[in-house]
Amino acid sequence: MFERPEIGERVILVHLVFRSAKDNQNLNEFRDLVRSVGAEIATVTTVRRDTPDAKLLIGTGKAEELGKLAGLLNADVLIFNCSLTPSQERNLEKICKRRVLDRTGLILDIFSQRARSYEGKLQVELAQLKYLSTRLVRGWSHLERQKGGIGLRGPGEKQLESDRRQLRLRIKQISGRLEKLRIQRNQGRAARRKTTTPTVALVGYTNAGKSTLFNRLTDANVYSADKLFATLDPTLRRMPLSSRQHVVLADTVGFIQDLPHDLIEAFHATLQETMEADLLLHIVDAADENRSSHILEVESVLRQIGALDIPQIMVYNKTDRLNMLPNIQLNQHGRIQQVWVSAKQDQGLDLLAQALRQYFDIKSECIWLRLPPSAGNIRSELYAEDRVMQEFVDDNGYWQIEAEVPVQRVGDFAQYRITMQSEQLAG
Repeated sequence: MFERPEIGERVILVHLVFRSAKDNQNLNEFRDLVRSVGAEIATVTTVRRDTPDAKLLIGTGKAEELGKLAGLLNADVLIFNCSLTPSQERNLEKICKRRVLDRTGLILDIFSQRARSYEGKLQVELAQLKYLSTRLVRGWSHLERQKGGIGLRGPGEKQLESDRRQLRLRIKQISGRLEKLRIQRNQGRAARRKTTTPTVALVGYTNAGKSTLFNRLTDANVYSADKLFATLDPTLRRMPLSSRQHVVLADTVGFIQDLPHDLIEAFHATLQETMEADLLLHIVDAADENRSSHILEVESVLRQIGALDIPQIMVYNKTDRLNMLPNIQLNQHGRIQQVWVSAKQDQGLDLLAQALRQYFDIKSECIWLRLPPSAGNIRSELYAEDRVMQEFVDDNGYWQIEAEVPVQRVGDFAQYRITMQSEQLAG
């Protein structure tokens, strides 16, 4: 019932430039977004204004002009590279006689195509329903909408109220399901924290190569393609750094300029992996001429979700396009600040692993433990983390284990810790 209409095969892109605005949208990125939904671009028209028009955003004359242009080019949809209010959208459709879509609606369409997991689909549907709830009136413009006392409501008003109730009910249902999934994710994060396994989240502007890099580092099979928002669903994989040291990598959704607030809110569970990571690998497309502004956009989203203070290592990807060799750059304190790699060409990944090993240089201590049969869970945990050096069972049926554990966790085993003499070992 709540499927959104198809975008259509032929579209006209309306690129607005406001002279009073400091940061207007990027036209090339706008084209890429539209191509991502499979639409054919009939033409691109640029509209320059000093200030936006409250009723139509672009003014009556320009709106009529766009309507005629759409008729000449047989275009189905007008897509605006900015956000439109519901009333502006309705008013433009009345004049242009074509469907009108804004930037938020376009991104929602892309997200609905890309989401593959159950959680991802729920998150996208939640954002779509919130967006649709403010635009319901559009679908029933052919029906009468009388307002007044009892018995004076028209059929359109009844239908609108019915749809609004169904929307509210569906939003409530989805929110409840997402809350259950969020609890499950929190349990998984708590288990990782208990084993002191560091989590590293890959963040960055969309299409910077995060998923390709993630696949190369973890031998995963996450979908990746040269398109915006190729993957939305979070994926966690273990990455070994040495024989006894590993981290958990989290691949997350890519960011974009002016990412709609409802999407940030809907993908809160996904972004939670970023918020609770021990380290962020900020992936940057080194060959993109707009990389500096993209870095600022990513930092803006990180600030919104409260993750800007998490330590970062900048990873400049796609160095092969610059004919540049992979390298590591240090800051004034001698710490790794930037790593330049090419994930597609498998170049510099050893340098990135080296940077992670150096960052997570966890000091370990070898200790002996005497575990009773009732402490089998501790023994299993030590084996799962590959910390057991040697083990034997004494005459009383207790496990005597030599384990290599992080120094900050030595105190957790105080009640089981023993001093093992050389003659005991020999015996």
